[in-house]
Amino acid sequence: ETKKAVGSGLWPLYRYNPHKKSSVAFELDSSKIKNDIENFLKRENQLTMMSDSTANFAPVLSGNLTSEINNKHSKLLSSYQDMLSKMQAPDRSLIVLYGSDGGNAEEVAKRLAADAGIMKFASRCMTMNDIQWEQVVDEENLILFVVSTAGQGEFPSNSKDAWKLLEAIDAPPTLFQQARYAVFALGDSHYWPDEKIFYCKPGRDLDLRVSELGGERVIELGLGDDQDEDGWETGFESWRNSLWEALGCDSSLLPGAKPKVKPDDEIKTASNFLRGTIAEGLLDRSTLALSYENTKLTKFHGIYQQDDRDLREQRRQQGLEKAFSFMVRIRAPAGVCTPAQWQMVDKLASTHGNDTFKLTTRQAVQLHGILKYNLKESIQIINRELMDTLAACGDVNRNVMCNPNPAQSHIFEEIHQISNKLSEHLTPRTSAYHEIWLDKKQVAGAEIGDIEPLYGPTYLPRKFKIAIAVPPHNDVDVLAHCLGFIAIIEDKKLTGFNVSIGGGMGMTHNNPKTFPRLADLLGFCTPEQTVAVSEAILLVQRDFGDRVNRKHARLKYTLEDHGMKWFREQVEDRLGWKLQEPREYKFISNGDRYGWVKGVGDVWHFTLWVENGRVRDVPGYPLRTALLELSKFHTGDFRITANQNLIIANVTEEQKVKVQALFDKYHIDNDQHSGLRLNSVACVALPTCGLALAESERYLPVLISKLDDILDRVGLRQDAITIRMSGCPNGCSRPYVAEIALVGRAPGIYNLYLGGGFSAERLCKLYKDSVNEDEIIEALTPLLESYAKERNENEKFGDFVIRTNVVKETLSGNTFHDK
Repeated sequence: ETKKAVGSGLWPLYRYNPHKKSSVAFELDSSKIKNDIENFLKRENQLTMMSDSTANFAPVLSGNLTSEINNKHSKLLSSYQDMLSKMQAPDRSLIVLYGSDGGNAEEVAKRLAADAGIMKFASRCMTMNDIQWEQVVDEENLILFVVSTAGQGEFPSNSKDAWKLLEAIDAPPTLFQQARYAVFALGDSHYWPDEKIFYCKPGRDLDLRVSELGGERVIELGLGDDQDEDGWETGFESWRNSLWEALGCDSSLLPGAKPKVKPDDEIKTASNFLRGTIAEGLLDRSTLALSYENTKLTKFHGIYQQDDRDLREQRRQQGLEKAFSFMVRIRAPAGVCTPAQWQMVDKLASTHGNDTFKLTTRQAVQLHGILKYNLKESIQIINRELMDTLAACGDVNRNVMCNPNPAQSHIFEEIHQISNKLSEHLTPRTSAYHEIWLDKKQVAGAEIGDIEPLYGPTYLPRKFKIAIAVPPHNDVDVLAHCLGFIAIIEDKKLTGFNVSIGGGMGMTHNNPKTFPRLADLLGFCTPEQTVAVSEAILLVQRDFGDRVNRKHARLKYTLEDHGMKWFREQVEDRLGWKLQEPREYKFISNGDRYGWVKGVGDVWHFTLWVENGRVRDVPGYPLRTALLELSKFHTGDFRITANQNLIIANVTEEQKVKVQALFDKYHIDNDQHSGLRLNSVACVALPTCGLALAESERYLPVLISKLDDILDRVGLRQDAITIRMSGCPNGCSRPYVAEIALVGRAPGIYNLYLGGGFSAERLCKLYKDSVNEDEIIEALTPLLESYAKERNENEKFGDFVIRTNVVKETLSGNTFHDK
C-alpha cells in the first residue's frame, strides 16, 4: 500500500541529503509528481500567454486564498523543522553483537538495538562471526554482547569463530582497552543439573575474556534463566533497565516487557475446542496476520501462518509488517486423490496461492501464499471436493500414511481402507472447523458445547504420526513415526500387522537430550484390531506425554523415559487383551519404483519423479501443465508417495498409450536423472518456513548437480544413493535415516550426516559439523571415489561407510550424539 501511495503521488516522497545546506537538503523524489508538475507548468505557460495579465479576482476569493496559503506554508515549515531536528545524527553510537542458535539471543539483541534508537544512540546489530575485532574496537567504544548457551556450555554456531579469536593466547592484551562493554547471557540452570558449570558458560567466559583484554564493564554480567517464571525475560528486564541507567539514560522511556507467552495447553484449554478468536481475526483488515494464540490454533485446522523471509529486511526498512500469508495443508489418507480433486488443487494454486503446490513427505498437499482474506473461501473450495485440512497439523493425529506400492494393488486397496478408518477414528470431533470455515452452526446452541472423547480439551502433548508399510518396501519410513503398522502378508493375504512405536525425527542442535529415534516393535495385531490398538497407544501418550517441555513431548521420549515393558502394559490394560508377538519381515529399500508397472485387473501404474514434490512449470519442463491436462482424461486416481513423488494409478491399457504420448509431448520422464537425484528429498525451508535456518528445497537440486559431476566421473550415476536435506533440525524430510543427510545450521551452513540405512532401518551419524558447499563436496568426493572402487557386491553407500569405519553404526536414538 505504501508503494502504491508513493508511486501514484498520493504521498510525496522526499529524499534527505545531509551534505547539502538545510534549505535544500530535501529533494522531491517522485517521478509521478515531477511529471505532473512539468506538464502543469507547460500548460500554465501556454495559458499565461493567452490570459489577461491584469486579471481581477473577487476580494473574498483573494483574501481566503492568501490566508489558506499562508497557513499551509506555516504548517509545512514547522513540520520541516521538526523533521530536521529528529533526523540529526546521534552523537553516540554502540554495536550489539550476538551468538544465537535458537533465536532468543537474537531477539534480545534486536530489542537492545531498538532501545538504542529510543535513547538516541546510533546502533548496529549483527552476529559475532560477522565482524572483525580490530575494526569493531576502532569504530565503537560501546559494545553490547548477547550470547546463548549451546550443548555442553558451547558458543552458538554464529559466534564460535569470533570466540576462538578472542580465546587465542596471541590475542592483543589491550584489544578492548578503549572499549566499554556489557554482556547478557542466556541459559537453563536445570539443563545440566549435575554440571552447573555449563549454565550460561559462553556468556561468563566472554565477560571474563573481554575484561582480561582491557575492556571496561558498564554493568555486571546479566543472566537470563529459562527456569524463571517468565523465562529469560525475568533476568533481562532487570539487567536492561540497569544498563541504560548506567549509560545515563532514562529507563522509563523503554517499552514494557513483552507479554508472557501462554503455554500451549493453556491456549488449547481456553480455546473452546479450537475456536479461539479465529473468526474475529479473519475479519480484521488492519493486518494480514492472526494473533499468536490463533496461529497456534489454526494449525489444528491445517493452516500455518508464514511470511516471505526473502522480503523481511526490505519490508522492515520500509516500516511495513512482514509479508504474511498462509500455508494450507490438505489431508489425503494414504496419499490418494481423484482427478477432479487434482484439478481443484491446481486451480486453487493459481487463484489463491503462489502458482505452485507441494506434495509432502506425509502424502499430503500443501498450498503456499494464501492471503488471510482468501483463507475461508479456499477451505470451502477444498471441502466441496470432499477433501479437508482438519488435523493436517497440530497436537493431534496427522495424515495417516500408507505404502502406495502399485505392484501390490490388491493389498493396497485393503490397507487403504484401514488407513481411512484410522484417520476417521482419530480425527478431532470439535465442530469449530465447520463453524469457522464452512459457516455451519452448532445444532443445539453454544451452551451445549463440544466434547472430545479421545483428546479432551488439551488434546495431545505434541503431534502424533502414523504410517503403514508393506514389506519388502519401506517407502513410508515406518520406523520414523510415533506409531507404525508393518503389514504381514502370508499366501498373498494380509494376516495382520507388526506394531511399532516410538519413532520420530525432530531434535534441537546442540541439545543432546533431544534426538531422532527409530521405533521399536510392540507386538502384532490383526487387521480388525488396528483401530483399537491405535486408540490405546494414543491414549497412553495423551495421559503420560510431557506437557511441560514441548521439546520432550513426543511419544519417542515417553517410551524412552518409561521403557517398552511399561508401555506395553499400559496399552494392553486399555485394550483388555494381549498383543501377539511380532512376526518376521524384511525391508529392502525406502525408495520409489519409477516408470510403468502392471497391476492386477489389467491396469497400469506409472510412478513419476517430482523434484522435492514441487508441482510447477519451468522452462523446458512444464510438469504442472502436463499433469493438469492428464487429469482431464484420466479415469484412475493419483497417489502421492512419501518420497514426494506421484503415481498415476489405475491406467487402462487404452489410456496408457495416451498418457505416454502426453509425457513425450512435454518431455516428462524419469530416465534423464541420476540415481542420487531420484532418491533425494528436501523440505520447503526458505523462504516461507519460519523455522528454517538454511535453504533446502531451493538448494538441494543445485548441490546434486555438482555431486552428479563426481558420480559421472567415478561411474556411479545410475546407483541409488539416498540424500535428504532439511533446513532445520526438526527433520521434516526425515533426513536422519538417509545415507547422506544435510541439516541446516545457518545460511549456507549444514551438518553433514552419513550412514543411514538404505531401507531406513538405521540412523545416520554426524560426520562433519557446520560445513559450507565447498566443504561438503570436499568431504564427499573421496568417499564416493572409495565407494566406487572398494564396495562389496550390492553394498549400499550407507553400509559402506559403516563397514569402513567412516562413521559408527547407530540404531538407537539415545546414542545418536555419541562420537
